[in-house]
Amino acid sequence: MTPPNSPETPESAPRPSNFIREIIIDDVRTGKHNGRVITRFPPEPNGYLHIGHAKSICLNFGLAKEFGGATNLRFDDTNPEKEEQEYVDSIIANVQWLGFQWQDPIHYASDYFQQLYDWAIQLIRGGKAFVCDLNAEQMRQHRGTLTEPGTPSPFRDRSVEENLDLFARMKNGEFPDGARTLRAKIDMASPNLNMRDPVMYRILNAEHHRTGNTWCIYPMYDYAHGQSDSIEGITHSLCTLEFEDHRPLYDWFVQQLGIFAPRQIEFDRLNLTYTLLSKRKLLQLVQDGHVRGWDDPRMPTLAGIRRRGYTPEAMRNFCANIGISKTNGTIELGLLEHYVREDLNKRAPRYMAVLNPVKVVIENYPEGETEWLDAVNNPEDESAGTRKVPFSRVLYIEQDDFKEDPPRQFFRLSPGREVRLRWGFYITCQSVVKDDAGNIVELRCTYDPATRGGGAPDGRKVKATIHWVSAEQALDAEVRVYNTLFSKENPNEVEEGQDFLANINPNSLEVITGGKLEPALGTLKPFDGVQFERLGYFCVDPDSTPGKPVFNRTVALRDTWAKIEKRDKAK
Repeated sequence: MTPPNSPETPESAPRPSNFIREIIIDDVRTGKHNGRVITRFPPEPNGYLHIGHAKSICLNFGLAKEFGGATNLRFDDTNPEKEEQEYVDSIIANVQWLGFQWQDPIHYASDYFQQLYDWAIQLIRGGKAFVCDLNAEQMRQHRGTLTEPGTPSPFRDRSVEENLDLFARMKNGEFPDGARTLRAKIDMASPNLNMRDPVMYRILNAEHHRTGNTWCIYPMYDYAHGQSDSIEGITHSLCTLEFEDHRPLYDWFVQQLGIFAPRQIEFDRLNLTYTLLSKRKLLQLVQDGHVRGWDDPRMPTLAGIRRRGYTPEAMRNFCANIGISKTNGTIELGLLEHYVREDLNKRAPRYMAVLNPVKVVIENYPEGETEWLDAVNNPEDESAGTRKVPFSRVLYIEQDDFKEDPPRQFFRLSPGREVRLRWGFYITCQSVVKDDAGNIVELRCTYDPATRGGGAPDGRKVKATIHWVSAEQALDAEVRVYNTLFSKENPNEVEEGQDFLANINPNSLEVITGGKLEPALGTLKPFDGVQFERLGYFCVDPDSTPGKPVFNRTVALRDTWAKIEKRDKAK
């Protein structure tokens, strides 16, 4: 059987391969699971999804779709102390933003609490689980080390009847938190520490966001994971490498219960330079006020990168091209920015904005007059059309586009020099106006009306084109320029006595409040992405208000990764 969209399918486009895809191709070819491919994305609702989750989402949903299968969205909500409905809602929104749709309905591990409890009873009856009175510290002491076997719990040999009675009383709320646990009875001498009588249930008198106070015992993730996959008929359970040592435990549970056994396959997790992807540490950044929230554009959360202006298409392209392997590594942040820039270059309309303005007065242009010039919206997309840009006597240009005493190789505006205004006219600087402190506050220029549209009838050339904004119609704007949140490639690399917070970049955000924008930018909606010509790609922030837009810089125009790639190909 040829899987849908496989390399053997003539109409399919070439795509990067990976070892998981090869496994699925073989399973489909041999008729395993009757050719079915059912994957799942199982986040814990204890935080917002981040870029690392995007890799897993794209892998699970992408492979299932490619082979004509389906993907379940399942919340592994087994820890009510850390889980909130806010996180559930954000995860649902993020998966949809990335462009994927799960197989209905949405699943929850809490849907299976009764079944998991019944299976725990089955294991107790079979002598495979016992109630233990050791506390967490005592269990650690009994667990042993990588070179020494563990010591069996003194409660390991309780009778089936006593275990059933104690477990029922745990469920009924007769004991305080931490007083007892239910543990699997496996092998305290196993070289795999996960197999040394792991905890299956703990007492936790906490209200669950879905089940309320129905339960006061909750299954551990390692107990709920494999059985949840089994209940849903997951054929290919894809996990990151840190779960590889847990696979024997998942297999043990389903084997002892005699239920359908999904195949778990591990792959490398995504790591990025200058980026942390630990939910615990991201939560600390939020709670301690180092960022403005989970959707702060400096955060690597999907909510954060969306607010910053990253597109789902760019994220899918990035995830599709970084590959899948069995070895963890670190990806350069510049590669991710390359895919964002590449996507925005195709789709983002161009506008003019001046972030650090200096006033320009066109002395030979009539006062009180305005004309509207044609500007191309996106030279990469002819269908994007054109727009009208106002031109008048008073303009703004960037301060950096003028030098009173220009150095060599500076070709922009300076006294006596002529430059082209983007989509406009040639102008020449005639004089400079300064304040009492000697700061330049105004440039006096003239324009050549015959050069409308950017060309001179006499054929003369200029060496520079600069962007500008008509002062009369300009919008005042706040522009937020973001840099990396951390100053080190590996934020966890700290000196003794420090933690990752020592590597926070104090210059991760620059807020520019004096920006001037062309009026068409006032018609955009939150999350709309644009290119400010010569400045970079920007996105409308939800903080925008009528008449006072707020823009976030998504990424600069300079693509260092593309230059590196071009250099390497030339070698």
